[in-house]
Amino acid sequence: MSTDWSDDIVLSELSDEPALSEELSAIIQRVVALREPGTHCPHVVLNFGNVGYVTSSNLAQLLRLRGLLGERSRLLKICSVADNVWSVFMMTGLDKVFRFAPDPMTALAGIQLESDESNPNG
Repeated sequence: MSTDWSDDIVLSELSDEPALSEELSAIIQRVVALREPGTHCPHVVLNFGNVGYVTSSNLAQLLRLRGLLGERSRLLKICSVADNVWSVFMMTGLDKVFRFAPDPMTALAGIQLESDESNPNG
């Protein structure tokens, strides 16, 4: 379930399959809808605290989301990753592609700091 944590950040509490695919699709659709000029696209934090496993389709969705956000200079952070899910990220090399945080608060703070550094005037 996605929550607008602030005007600039969406925090999504993800669940295991089959809901995970649907939740990621909904976030992707939201970002795609915000690609129009003049629309504001938020940064995204994905809380994997309730996710016990990921599929190759989930990884593809995450890569697509990362690409869409990158086009708009927005950040994607993944947090609270279980060991067995983390091992999938490591085995696929995606641990070097995505940004991770130990918990939602650290992820949110990191995004706020990084976005402040990249935009010192606002």
